[in-house]
Amino acid sequence: QVQLGESGGGSVQSGGSLRLTCSTSGDTDDFYCMGWFRQAPGKEREKVATIDDEGSTTYVDSVKGRFTISQNNAKNELYLQMDSLKPEDTAMYFCAAGRGCAPYYFNSPFGTWGQGTQVTVSA
Repeated sequence: QVQLGESGGGSVQSGGSLRLTCSTSGDTDDFYCMGWFRQAPGKEREKVATIDDEGSTTYVDSVKGRFTISQNNAKNELYLQMDSLKPEDTAMYFCAAGRGCAPYYFNSPFGTWGQGTQVTVSA
């Protein structure tokens, strides 16, 4: 059974940086895609970035040029480097594994999610 655990969240001022890490354990061979999602209070969960087995990445428009998703397969870790943070980036951030990169795969019964890490950006 695959388990995911996020770390690296915290509180920063606008313009600051944070690096989130998602540690994975178990057999991840069935998962083609890893992603970062976020959910702010009162808002729907949003896909922030994904990376597939070939290394192809996608980003939501609001974070393009500021966030970078990457992975270290040798360490079984997924990262999200967040630069030039804005107050609107404040949310709980989750990592997830799916059999594809479309939201459907992460939300299916085969999707796996971590518990989340809080990111708070003050003005």
